[in-house]
Amino acid sequence: MKNKLGALRFMVLAGLGAAMALPLVWAFCAALRPPDEPFALGNVFFGSHLSLDNYTKALSLAPFVQYYVNTAWQVGAILAVQGVSASLAAFAFARYRFPGDRVLFTVILLQMMIPSAALLVPNFSTIRFLGLYDTILGIALPFFGSAFGTFLLRQSFLSLPRDLVDAAAIDGCRWDQELRLVFLPNAGSSLAAFALSSLSWHWNDFLWPLVVTQSDAVRPLTAGLVRFTQMGEIGAQWGLLSAATMIVTLPLFAAFLIFQKQFVRGYLSSGLK
Repeated sequence: MKNKLGALRFMVLAGLGAAMALPLVWAFCAALRPPDEPFALGNVFFGSHLSLDNYTKALSLAPFVQYYVNTAWQVGAILAVQGVSASLAAFAFARYRFPGDRVLFTVILLQMMIPSAALLVPNFSTIRFLGLYDTILGIALPFFGSAFGTFLLRQSFLSLPRDLVDAAAIDGCRWDQELRLVFLPNAGSSLAAFALSSLSWHWNDFLWPLVVTQSDAVRPLTAGLVRFTQMGEIGAQWGLLSAATMIVTLPLFAAFLIFQKQFVRGYLSSGLK
């Protein structure tokens, strides 16, 4: 009976995994389809042969090198500042008790319940007021604080043995030494999980960069894909759009495959299920 339930569970999970992977598989196949072979009912995957023409044309139509540089600066700036702010906030909530700490932590967590689209107008007004419209800093600034990162690292810090923390205090460590020498080294998996989550989220973010930029000089990869959707006068270029999408997503997909163990370990060590 247990073997049958295990086999059924495996089949269900395998079916769900295949359903989730199907759009990515289709995009990969469509990108390798010859541009002169239209899609037809019953023939939506590979064409008569494999071709890189869609990739070649996509690279010629958009400055992907500039988009990659912009995305790297944007994601790197967000991740660097979030790492500092989330670590400091998580350390304060995990290490100390002060009046209103639970209320303040609850208020921080409430930020995760607010849809990002609801903050689009006030964030845009703030960026225009600061004169940061159409800049990489303007894209990154609203995300310098992370409620999710604070929560994830706090849970990881709370899981540290109390004896280890007390030993550091007895040895005369200052608060910054405790954070740097005790808490952060023992939260490596959670830091890796948070870094991958932040990287994935901001790499794939589309609406905010599209609203706050107007030139290719600062647009990231996702906003740069807009030019491939504005070719309606020549028909839907699904192969070309798929090739451009694969150029954007493949580096992130490869990074997840490389660091997936750290990603899963970080969530498990933080107590999240």
